[in-house]
Amino acid sequence: MTEKYVLAIDQGTTSTRCIVFDRRGQLVSLAQQEHKQYFPRPGWVEHDAMEIWRNVERLAPRVLRRAGIGLDQLAALGIANQRETTVIWDRRTGVPAGRAIIWQDTRTDALVHSLAASSAASEISEISGLPLATYFSGPRLRWMLDHTPGLRERAERGEVLCGTMETWLIWNLTGRAQHVTDVTNASRTMLLDVRGLDWSPRALGFFGIPRAMLPTVRPSIGGFGIASEAFPGVRIGAALGDQQAALFGQTCFTPGEAKCTYGTGSFLLLNTGAELVHPENGLLSTVAYQIAGAPAVYALEGSIAITGSLVQWFRDQLELISSAPEIETLARTVADNGGCYIVPAFSGLYAPYWRSEARGVIVGLTSYITKGHLARAVLEATAWQTREVVDAMNANSGLTLTTLKVDGGMTADNLLMQMIADVLDVPVVRPLAVETVSLGAAYAAGLAVGYWPDLDGLRRNWHIAGQWMPAMDPALRDGEYANWRRAVERTFDWIQPA
Repeated sequence: MTEKYVLAIDQGTTSTRCIVFDRRGQLVSLAQQEHKQYFPRPGWVEHDAMEIWRNVERLAPRVLRRAGIGLDQLAALGIANQRETTVIWDRRTGVPAGRAIIWQDTRTDALVHSLAASSAASEISEISGLPLATYFSGPRLRWMLDHTPGLRERAERGEVLCGTMETWLIWNLTGRAQHVTDVTNASRTMLLDVRGLDWSPRALGFFGIPRAMLPTVRPSIGGFGIASEAFPGVRIGAALGDQQAALFGQTCFTPGEAKCTYGTGSFLLLNTGAELVHPENGLLSTVAYQIAGAPAVYALEGSIAITGSLVQWFRDQLELISSAPEIETLARTVADNGGCYIVPAFSGLYAPYWRSEARGVIVGLTSYITKGHLARAVLEATAWQTREVVDAMNANSGLTLTTLKVDGGMTADNLLMQMIADVLDVPVVRPLAVETVSLGAAYAAGLAVGYWPDLDGLRRNWHIAGQWMPAMDPALRDGEYANWRRAVERTFDWIQPA
């Protein structure tokens, strides 16, 4: 009998990856392609959606060749994608109406401030489970319709389609046959009724979005059609937003289990089960996943905009290191931060503040500060931002986090992992399988087609690779946290609304 495998397409902020996994959840082959980042104006971040699709086409033969397998050996494929990133394209030609607007983009700030003045704003947040913010897709769609000549009229005539990146990829993979999204990605738009799991007429009216341009909402795990392009004949079994995919890949299937993914930004999700917990303290309510035929599973989420990208800034803009891993070595040259704190509010602050007008600061600078102190402050910024989100989550959920599962590229930094354990005062655990976003997409797709029989089968694949125990003096922890929060306050109200 020919061995079968599952493929994941991980469409991320900086690159797209195709990964083949075996039945034990082990990585068989990987192919990756970066795509260009466009920054046409301050606060604007864009991608070329067509470039991303072409990259998937290029990666397909490469990943199969490296695995030494054929298309007939793929049981299914699953997609995990950067969330909130939004693209509009022509229904007939498939050509995008412009570049995709990325989740980090803040061009809708003035629009969001204007909408926030409406008496209906709080109702929309209640319907969607999300605060009114530049982060989400709804304001982006409104901005694109308002600022692209003729686009709104074309949308109302049904001539253009829109979606987040999984919708764009599925539409292309299926030869333009399927215009669909899943509940996790739809729950990041501000347009979904997060309880009813379909587009909210009230939210569509609030943002001025024609229903005709939106995709059909489906469960995350089930069926999204059969690919006819890139991976012809392979069933598309699942689609999830990348952070929900990581939660699934970390096998956080029980209420109270949580994970934090450390990448460009960082995202902490706590499984709350079938209960939609009302978000407070700057957190979001979101759909964790839904298996076809079963109720949706929900999560509380704390989103941090800038973590890994702060290390990139330290490398590329300040040029104090030549590669990202060097920051750990540099930070270890000093015992502490020397009284220096960096708050990376490059595009405002996300959870728990949601302050779009905030901008980054470096405080506590003296002639004593070296690049080693700055490196340490860069890493500590990720740790303290995690602490703020965990505090908010404990207060909102009524649960107390006892262990934090971590994943993502930054978890290779052992000093950072120890810092996080210290500031949280709980163990930090890293799994053996580090590609948890891709693994979650693969698990979901395999589950959809019976490649794995149930969730318990997936749990058996999870193994620990590293653990960090808290070792920080409580008085020092409390003092440093107070200093961090003073530094955060310095970022507020920097940008004044026009």
